[in-house]
Amino acid sequence: MTNIPSLEELLKKGVHFGHKTSKRHPKMSPFIFTKRNGVHVIDLEATVANLKDALAFVEKITKAGGTILFIGSKKQAKTIVREAAESCGMPYIIGRWLGGTFTNFDNIVKLTKKLEELDSGKADGTWDRYTKKEQVTFSKHLNKLEDTVGGIRKMQKLPEAVFVVDIKKEKTAVMEANKVGLPIIAMTDTNTNPEMVKYPIPANDDAIKSIEIITNLVADTIKQAQK
Repeated sequence: MTNIPSLEELLKKGVHFGHKTSKRHPKMSPFIFTKRNGVHVIDLEATVANLKDALAFVEKITKAGGTILFIGSKKQAKTIVREAAESCGMPYIIGRWLGGTFTNFDNIVKLTKKLEELDSGKADGTWDRYTKKEQVTFSKHLNKLEDTVGGIRKMQKLPEAVFVVDIKKEKTAVMEANKVGLPIIAMTDTNTNPEMVKYPIPANDDAIKSIEIITNLVADTIKQAQK
């Protein structure tokens, strides 16, 4: 399995910074070390312990040939999530969450097929038969689909698990995953309810470096397990 970072490395990346004390979710109390200047500090020893469990699960799923869907639509997470998922060949969603992605997956497959159709039509010159106005419409539709389902175009069935950067921001995805029984691995900041996920990783889900280190650990674990 991937080497777990030291407490010092996690400190350097700002993984320990929580939210203002007034925003604390009571269920996160066991993972809070102290408070400083009105801000909660995450217990990094708990982060390390939970990371070990989460990554062991990621490894197990990958070795069994399973798929882990990466989800992160907040501005500072998008690029990190996309690059990490692409690096290990996993699907990702970084655009607006389409209601029913998990609970009505057949509809999502139809959209990914439409995206493939538009893509190949553009590439093989089929679009040239249409007027400029029609081509503009196709192009808008293609861009919209690329944004919403581009990262899951090869996903023909529900994944075996999901990795989420911010469960508050992705609350609909979390709710749907729980509804269909998909295990969730997630970064849980001090303002979230860790009981919403199977493998919570107490961590700052706002700072770029914190998002990066945790997301890349998940991707690296997948890559190692694939070997």
